[in-house]
Amino acid sequence: MPYIRTGSFKRLFSVKRRSSFDEESLRQSQETHNENAQIEPFTQPSQKPTCEYFSHEDIFQATNGFSSENLVGKGGYAEVYRGVLRDGQAIAVKRLTRASTDERKEKEFLSEIGTIGHVSHPNVSSLLGCCIDHGLYLIFQFSSRGSVGSLLHDENSPTLDWKLRYKIAMGTAKGLHYLHKGCQRRIIHRDIKASNILLTDDFEPQISDFGLAKWLPSQLSHYSIVPIEGTFGHLAPEYFMHGIVDEKTDVFAFGVFLLEIISGRKPADGSHQSLHSWAKPFLKRGEIEELVDPKLRGAYDTTQLKRLAFAASLCVRASSTWRPTMSEVLEVMIDGDSDKTKQWEMPEEEEEEVFWGFEDLECEEDDSRSSSFSTSPHDTISTGSSYNHVVRNLIKT
Repeated sequence: MPYIRTGSFKRLFSVKRRSSFDEESLRQSQETHNENAQIEPFTQPSQKPTCEYFSHEDIFQATNGFSSENLVGKGGYAEVYRGVLRDGQAIAVKRLTRASTDERKEKEFLSEIGTIGHVSHPNVSSLLGCCIDHGLYLIFQFSSRGSVGSLLHDENSPTLDWKLRYKIAMGTAKGLHYLHKGCQRRIIHRDIKASNILLTDDFEPQISDFGLAKWLPSQLSHYSIVPIEGTFGHLAPEYFMHGIVDEKTDVFAFGVFLLEIISGRKPADGSHQSLHSWAKPFLKRGEIEELVDPKLRGAYDTTQLKRLAFAASLCVRASSTWRPTMSEVLEVMIDGDSDKTKQWEMPEEEEEEVFWGFEDLECEEDDSRSSSFSTSPHDTISTGSSYNHVVRNLIKT
């Protein structure tokens, strides 16, 4: 590969990281928590991220030669294989398979490493390392319980009880809050959905798949991105129509995710109606019991349901201005009392929502955009996607 110097790249990965990165990351994380003291109990101190370089022989043996029996996921740009290292550790190997050019493929590979390599939180999937021999590979911890999407929508899976659903909702909110406020750089995930939320053995949720993620520099309020990529049913109006991406893009998608947790319904049904469009009339009339997954058979905590439903109603507002930040979402989910609901009341003229037809989304759909393993598109801002920029920041760690 002409764009990556193997020796230099390997030196970027080691089991031990420089202490300066850890101290700086922890310092900024603590400052953020102090500025948002009201949500301090909901975030946990980050551990120092560690990445290492894997040889192709290591991952080839771990996955039984990338056997089809080990294939656990496939998308437009990548395949994911289950594997077991020699020491018995279970891993997931993401192998990039296709891109428009080799150069773009390598830039996107480094972009994803540069993003997820800086994060460490109990509710964010950890990058163990990478390999660039005979292809491009990312290595993660394997999630034996799969994704929230598979457990919610697989007919052969047992019904997720309300206690687990609430735990998943809270953990995902904490992880997303960390990406926006708690890590070294603001990270916009751009593809928050049930299939990208993996579960540990004790059902702790972890946000995964940073193929579409973007760093948002502090001096910028938003990105303007072309082409539009993501998952249909989760796209915020300002992103789909104008390509505008900021933290509120993720907030909208999280609102759809909450509705999915509550209802057990998919983000889009067979008639191409989006989940949030279906749910909004019930939310507006206060008929939140109508949203609840029938498979729960009425076994849910009413107070928790009201808080999650109210948080979802705020997140899926058409106007990003009237959506909460993830800090505010957590406050509502933990303590959604009546006084706080009043502060979110919108003027009547603001309640008119911009409508876009879901059939328009369908005609734009292709495998690479709707996939769980999509890679980042080109955008109009070079910061965060530039090859040299990513390398420099990796070296700094």
